[in-house]
Amino acid sequence: MWKLLRLLLVPSLLAAGQPLHDPNAALRNPAIDMKGYLAVAQEAATHREHRRLTEADFIRLSAAPGSLVLDARSALKFSELHIKGAVNLSFPDLTRESLNRLIPDKKTKVLIYCNNNFKNAEGPFPGKAAVASLNLSTYIALYSYGYRNVYELGPLLDLERAKLTFESSPRGR
Repeated sequence: MWKLLRLLLVPSLLAAGQPLHDPNAALRNPAIDMKGYLAVAQEAATHREHRRLTEADFIRLSAAPGSLVLDARSALKFSELHIKGAVNLSFPDLTRESLNRLIPDKKTKVLIYCNNNFKNAEGPFPGKAAVASLNLSTYIALYSYGYRNVYELGPLLDLERAKLTFESSPRGR
């Protein structure tokens, strides 16, 4: 009986393109999609090409009514020093729900910056590898959640010469 069943079943599985045993089946996780991430990252990269701002444009756009300056660094680094008026939502906490609470309108103008925008400030703005810049992952995450009105501070600025205004805040605020 088993031989007959195998003779009938194996050819139909092979014809359907199904492997008899998939060694990676136990590793699959529908909540993690590398191919999808790479595809949306490429889309976001194209979208980002014309959305990088000079310091002067960043200052101008951040003052526009309805704009939001988002700082995705840790709460600790944010409390040490951040652009005045920025709101903090640490990158590990970027979820559909947290973004909907903070930025319910996906058309809101969101301006982002990260550690790699500032030099001579290793305490509050420790540098990351260029390919691991928080601007990149934050931009991709916002794009993934449907935010298309996102702008990024482009240049590497010396904190001592920057025209941006900075402030500190008590931890836990």
